[in-house]
Amino acid sequence: MHGSKAASPPGRDEALDVGCGRGELLALLAGRFTAAHGIDVDPAMRLASAARCAGLPNVTVDETPLERVPAGKDVVTMIAVLHHLDLVPALRQVSRILKPGGRFLCVGLARPDSVVDQAWDVASMLTNPVIGFVKHPWVAQQPASAIPPFPVRDPEYTIAQIRTALRQTMPGAMLRRQLGFRHTVEWTKPVVSSAT
Repeated sequence: MHGSKAASPPGRDEALDVGCGRGELLALLAGRFTAAHGIDVDPAMRLASAARCAGLPNVTVDETPLERVPAGKDVVTMIAVLHHLDLVPALRQVSRILKPGGRFLCVGLARPDSVVDQAWDVASMLTNPVIGFVKHPWVAQQPASAIPPFPVRDPEYTIAQIRTALRQTMPGAMLRRQLGFRHTVEWTKPVVSSAT
């Protein structure tokens, strides 16, 4: 019974990490879900992610397109990935993939477009080096050749455009600005009652 599906807590069956990168989040998800699936279009990122999760039998890493991921996931995560995708179609796919009651958790980047955006960017410029040093004080000691670089793309969508897309595809989603040039999105897919 230990480790069986029946023993797993409700809502902890399947997790999907979109753009799994080097596999840090995927490895964490593997410890909390029965199955953790990472997808990434970049071959170097898939290799790095698969290597990090090599000892975790409940992890799969591949290049499945978002539109071909089967529905029924309990959680979908994205870290600095949404700006690499077509915004509205990607959000619609996430909504399809999640089971009712499932959660979408996203850390994203946006293009500054207003005075408020500029103010947040200035605050991030001042605090980012300090936050980075506190969280990773020895990161410079790692050999650069051992870590594949993340694919980089400048964000195209503004916070206002992301809010509009969320209203269209994920009503009730919470978007919050964060320091470090980031924002977060949290959404729980509604559970539709069968009662009329």
